[in-house]
Amino acid sequence: MSIWRGLKQALISDEGGGPVSASGPEEQGATLKPLPKDAMIIIPLRNTVLFPGVMSPLSVGRASSVAAAQEAARSEQPICFLLQHDAEKNEVAPDDVHWVGTAGQVVRYVTAPDGAHHLIIQGQSRVRVLEFLDGWPFLVGRVAAVDSPETMTPEIEARFLQLKERAAEAIQLLPNVNEELAGAVQQINTPVLLADMVANLMDVSAEEKQTVLESFDIKQRLDLVLNMLGQRVEVLRLSREISDKTRKEFDERQREHVLREQMRQIQKELGEDEGSAAEVEELKKSIEEAGMPEETLKHARKELKRLERMSDAGGEYSMLRTYLEWLTELPWKDEPQKAIDLAEARRILDEDHYGLEKIKRRILEYLAVRKLNPQGKSPILCFVGPPGVGKTSLGQSIARATGRQFQRVALGGTHDEAEIRGHRRTYIGALPGNIIQAIRRAKSRAGVLMLDEIDKLGAGGFHGDPSSALLEVLDPEQNARFRDNYLGVDYDLSKVMFIATANVLDTIPGPLRDRMEVIQLQGYTEEEKLEIARRYLIKRQLETNGLQAEQASLTDAAIRAIISGYTREAGVRNLEREIGSVFRSVAMQIAEGKADSVTVDIDDLHAILGPRKFENELAQRSAVPGVATGLAWTPVGGDILFVEVSKVPGSGKLILTGQLGDVMKESAQAALTLAKSYFDESLDKVDLHVHVPAGATPKDGPSAGTAMFLALVSLLSGKPVRGDVAMTGEISLRGLVLPIGGVKEKVLAALRAGIKTVMLPRRNEKDLEDVPAAAREHLEFVFLDNVADAVRCAMDMDPGQLSTRGEEQAA
Repeated sequence: MSIWRGLKQALISDEGGGPVSASGPEEQGATLKPLPKDAMIIIPLRNTVLFPGVMSPLSVGRASSVAAAQEAARSEQPICFLLQHDAEKNEVAPDDVHWVGTAGQVVRYVTAPDGAHHLIIQGQSRVRVLEFLDGWPFLVGRVAAVDSPETMTPEIEARFLQLKERAAEAIQLLPNVNEELAGAVQQINTPVLLADMVANLMDVSAEEKQTVLESFDIKQRLDLVLNMLGQRVEVLRLSREISDKTRKEFDERQREHVLREQMRQIQKELGEDEGSAAEVEELKKSIEEAGMPEETLKHARKELKRLERMSDAGGEYSMLRTYLEWLTELPWKDEPQKAIDLAEARRILDEDHYGLEKIKRRILEYLAVRKLNPQGKSPILCFVGPPGVGKTSLGQSIARATGRQFQRVALGGTHDEAEIRGHRRTYIGALPGNIIQAIRRAKSRAGVLMLDEIDKLGAGGFHGDPSSALLEVLDPEQNARFRDNYLGVDYDLSKVMFIATANVLDTIPGPLRDRMEVIQLQGYTEEEKLEIARRYLIKRQLETNGLQAEQASLTDAAIRAIISGYTREAGVRNLEREIGSVFRSVAMQIAEGKADSVTVDIDDLHAILGPRKFENELAQRSAVPGVATGLAWTPVGGDILFVEVSKVPGSGKLILTGQLGDVMKESAQAALTLAKSYFDESLDKVDLHVHVPAGATPKDGPSAGTAMFLALVSLLSGKPVRGDVAMTGEISLRGLVLPIGGVKEKVLAALRAGIKTVMLPRRNEKDLEDVPAAAREHLEFVFLDNVADAVRCAMDMDPGQLSTRGEEQAA
């Protein structure tokens, strides 16, 4: 933007009015009366101020202004030029103009072929209008000249020199300035002319110029012009800086463009792939649109510049391109979250899963908190339970209920830290870790990420410890700046909802377990399995085997028979497998045309599934002395086990078989010592053999003491333990029954095995709250304070009947 008007080539127009005739100045004025000697023709100007001593071009368009100019040119009289207050006004009255203006002489008058009237005016002196006169077709007024003394005082001279210096500085800052202008300004030797000349050349408003014109005191006028020029010089200096910076950036871009074009031509001559330039441009566009944080964006641009300088035939080119593709394909932008509808989430959870009320309530609590606090951190849940109880499918239901994307990361057998944190890019074939890969697949930074089988992580070695790498992932205070080794930049995982699954907690390292909210999923009762089969398994297997609901069906009796006779598990995985076998048999019958629809009942199962795989062994195995039924906890749910004791001639040794662990061996020794206290006979000439089938399965745990004690007492007393009673609990040498864990799993195992009475330590009575109501209704519970209570319940006899010493021990 130029702030100087300079010596303009274009004419200054006072635009307005309609077209006028192209008559010359001699065609009018013959009929006009002469002007008084002290009067002068007045032409109003729009947005233009004429200064004394300045020659300016002017074009006139209003009829009155044309008439005034023609009369002045004809009579060779000066004209008074006054600035209008309102530039938009066409009909001008005396009150519409400033009364101080400049008297000027028409040097040249030109009428163009198109009818326009152009003047060249030479400013002569300042004038003040004393009175406006009527009787002419244009403005006429009595005027008086305003003289400015030419006295050169030291103060005026100082201002004069300073104004020259600043004017020279301003001219140097002007772009494409005429060199003669600087010389012309420097040759002015009077303060009055210099002030008027500089004011005329400055790009300021007409009102500001009018203020200078009306400053009659030369000192005041110089100060006013100096102040205005100082402001314009600052603007001009800033404009020059901006212009230089813009030109420099433009030159750099132009240089870069030329170099790129040269590089493209070189690559073309070398026969390299011309598509690489298009790939780079596409990557550049993707980087700018990815929405990366500022630090990551800066890093990506730097890597892109490296890529542009590489030959696409080099090996590093493809590695770097793959890296940039990973950066651009990750979700960086915040996504609009789906409105949380608790009623809809509850409906989805109930539709997908039967039971599991505690887990459903915890998920709904999370959704309620997220609804009230959208910026809150996502919980890190860990579902622990036997296989087949629905841990993985529950994670999918959570994603569906929350409206998020779901991805699963299998951690079983992971032994390399790089599987979590990624490989460094220095390695061939390096990739991000499984966490970042799952985020990319989900295409969302706020999805549900399931870490499956977290309890089966491999042990740390020279590859690093994967469980330690997960500490950062599962820590809400750290995962907002998770750094994958491959990416090399921070990535925000704080909005991801992590859900881990495990069969057991014991193998999960303590620090990792501490970062998760553990939720136990126990096994299902027979009634729950029946309901799950009705609602989900049958429907799913019908679809899998291409059957319609009206073509195949299973009776409830058949389902119960499959549950009890063909499966023995905490979950429903094998149950679904057996139902699938039944429906495959039905599908074959329908496909062969032997039937249109088949209903499978309990009597049909033997032909389809074969003989029952599991029988009730309690009656035949517990009907002899020396056998007791215990309850055990396993990683796949609860189970029953038999403790068998036999007596043979010997030297008083205790023989233990059945792959017992150290804890169970100590329990057997404590049970024998306690049993000896109930009998008078010496056991020094016999060996007692304790066996726990099956021998191929390792067993250990602090809950078999009661069963071992009763098996020993049963053998030594010759009275069998009731076959419908199962027990669990550790014992002390004083005969106390100590509390144990896994009550729910053990109770459900007893129910599956047909047990009627379950004996538990008294201090585990509170744990029955976790046992389903249906299971509690089908079982009788006896709570033990000491082993005497166990003898009374399981053997239907008073401990005092064993021996007189037994009576004292019981007391």
